Amino acid sequence: MSRNTLSRRSQALRRLPPEQAPHALSVHEHPQNPQRELAQREAVRLLDVARDYAHKSHSPNTWRSYQSDWRIFERWCSSVELPPLPASASTVAMFIAAEAEQQRNPSTIARRLAAIRLLHQGARHPSPTESVEVTEVMRGIRREWNKPPLQKEAALDTVIKRMIDAVEPQSACGLRDRALLLVGFAGAFRRSELVALDVADLEFADEGLRILIRRSKTDQEGEGRIIGVPRVTGSDYCPVQALRDWLTVADIDDGPVFRRMRRHDKVGATRLSDHSVALIVKRRATGAGLDEKKFSGHSLRRGFLTSAAKKRASIWKMAHQSGHKSLDVLRRYVENEEVFDDHAGADLLK
Repeated sequence: MSRNTLSRRSQALRRLPPEQAPHALSVHEHPQNPQRELAQREAVRLLDVARDYAHKSHSPNTWRSYQSDWRIFERWCSSVELPPLPASASTVAMFIAAEAEQQRNPSTIARRLAAIRLLHQGARHPSPTESVEVTEVMRGIRREWNKPPLQKEAALDTVIKRMIDAVEPQSACGLRDRALLLVGFAGAFRRSELVALDVADLEFADEGLRILIRRSKTDQEGEGRIIGVPRVTGSDYCPVQALRDWLTVADIDDGPVFRRMRRHDKVGATRLSDHSVALIVKRRATGAGLDEKKFSGHSLRRGFLTSAAKKRASIWKMAHQSGHKSLDVLRRYVENEEVFDDHAGADLLK
């Protein structure tokens, strides 16, 4: 086996979901022999280890998305009586054209292509997604797509305070939601980062709270980073105190920080899902007399960044808090708030 062939197979294996791994690795049977049997058992063990590592090459959410995308492609192929595996470049080009006609976002179509590529690599078939036919159709789809990205409203500091004022602090559920909103905002957390927090990730200090974010969207390798959430002494909206109140009432000293609630205001043992964050934000927005349709779980993160930009915070400090690798996104927040500052035409029509 050539070095290039081995490299290609190794690369494909790292991207395979568990159900596809057997196509990339196989253990050859040998006649019964003690040494060969030991070697075969070791090979089988290493095959399981390899499958486990391959599964960890993407987050569980990514695998679920890919599986869903592949099923969508399979159903479409069935409807037009074309084979999905291996699929021709023409088949894939027609599929993404059909998706575009259904007003699918180009980013969604690109993810569908990633799933198709992954399954073809796993089955040792050439991927049709890299063909000129497919890439040109995809380029045309992107050029024709003129819908602005749908963005939920930012939960600014004033909005967060309004939500908190409407939370019932006498209940465990209320204390959990209060802490989740304030910490989620003050830490500029993504939903997945917020629900992944464990007590072991928290370090309370006089200045506030140090939080270890073990893994994030821009840190898939798990290098981790530490952010600070400052204490706001004397404020009814101090995120550090809100988190302490929740942990004390819920009697949580290890494991997940933000947990599901059971009936009768009882604290459960299982971790909240990232979808739950969006539901909590919407519910608390409704309680504050706001339109829940304008808010999502991402509103906490956007709210922090927009509020920080309004106060002319350092873009480098904003990036450290939010974990943005690129400053392009953050620059938009800052530019939106400074659009009238030192305007070139400020005095032209006096």
